[in-house]
Amino acid sequence: MTIGLAVALTVFLGGMFLGIPLAWVFFGAPLAGLILDGMNYTFISGTFYHAINNATIMAIAFFVYAGSLISDAGLADRIVRFSYALVGRMRGGMEVVGIVATLFLGALTGSSVPCISALIPLLVPRLKKYGYEPKYTTAVLCSSSFLGYLIPPSVPALIYCVLTQQSVTALFLSTVVPGLLLALGYGILNYFICPQYMNPDLVTEKEEGPSTFGDRVKELGSATWAALPALGCPALILVGIYGGLCTPNEAGALATVYCFIVGFFVYRELTLKKCWSATFSSILSMGVIVMLIGGGTVLARYLIRVGAAQSVANFMLGMFDSKVLILLSMNVFFLILGMFMDGTPVLILGVPLILPLMEQIGINMVHLGAILIVNVGLGVVTPPFAMSIFVGTRLSGCTYMELVPIMMKFLFFVGIPILLLTTYIPALSCWLPTVVLGPQVVGPW
Repeated sequence: MTIGLAVALTVFLGGMFLGIPLAWVFFGAPLAGLILDGMNYTFISGTFYHAINNATIMAIAFFVYAGSLISDAGLADRIVRFSYALVGRMRGGMEVVGIVATLFLGALTGSSVPCISALIPLLVPRLKKYGYEPKYTTAVLCSSSFLGYLIPPSVPALIYCVLTQQSVTALFLSTVVPGLLLALGYGILNYFICPQYMNPDLVTEKEEGPSTFGDRVKELGSATWAALPALGCPALILVGIYGGLCTPNEAGALATVYCFIVGFFVYRELTLKKCWSATFSSILSMGVIVMLIGGGTVLARYLIRVGAAQSVANFMLGMFDSKVLILLSMNVFFLILGMFMDGTPVLILGVPLILPLMEQIGINMVHLGAILIVNVGLGVVTPPFAMSIFVGTRLSGCTYMELVPIMMKFLFFVGIPILLLTTYIPALSCWLPTVVLGPQVVGPW
């Protein structure tokens, strides 16, 4: 290890510890290393430019904007009603409503924070009246929040495609089965543990709903009709992309325009003030994402230039002679990173480091993308740094320590097992893309 590399790593870790914004840490670490090693550091500007001069970033921007609009356009309330009509009458069904609603909103927003930002204020007070403790409802929604990473369109999948030049369509499809398995697992676990978090003292209203089969069918029809404009957004995206009618960029633009139309003219809840707020928050989010992608690419390219990525590959190959153990250690590495960093910087920093290793052991790149997206999704709900927990505590009024023990049940009994299944059963992530796009796009798995 050169002096420059040692200093670069020290700057990186020290900057994170001191709380310096990650984008500046990403730039500062390679700059310090290059100067100390006497290397030419002019490549930083060129690398940054080429990292952000990518059409896929436009798709990220459109989906982020559509996600911001959805929170204020009245779509979330209709989706909750539709979800209740589907699953609300079963044991613990009101919590399953939150999981299903998160699944649908994930298909609208492509991210995690917009889902729980819309659902926690909507569901926590409502479910409290029926006896569900606020900490449990909040924990379920926070644990489910990263389903938005797995149901297309997915912002992390787009970022992975920027880094690896893989097919966006294939990556979108690769996480559908793991996402559905996670939602099913959460629903099953909720069925068994929700009675522990029911408090009769909180009940102020009795759960009401249609009693006869005919009434239930009528309610489902009414809820479906009200939710059709909201559900039309993911349908528009998926039909456009997989029908070959438009690119992911164009689908993102269509989704944004569609959300405007639904919010202004159908549900009539999107005002000019809300529109400006969504635009402003989207611009801020995209500024952060672009800086992270550019800065993270600079740091990753520096580590590749000084041989750090190949050294990691050689070390892992020398330490483990089994693909099973190498993949397990990779998952542990990314889970630890996710405990301290958000999903976007984890992908930007980690993917270039492990690519040489994954290529040497013959891992399919679409399969790898699914593994990493599930992994960084779990990072969103993994303490101590868990964005979903921070948002959940702020919106619900519950404390950090109230949410963590409940969320750990969902992580260890459902999240980790699904991650391992995705890792060691390639068919979970590669079968659907292969069926839809053909083996020539996905490659051997």
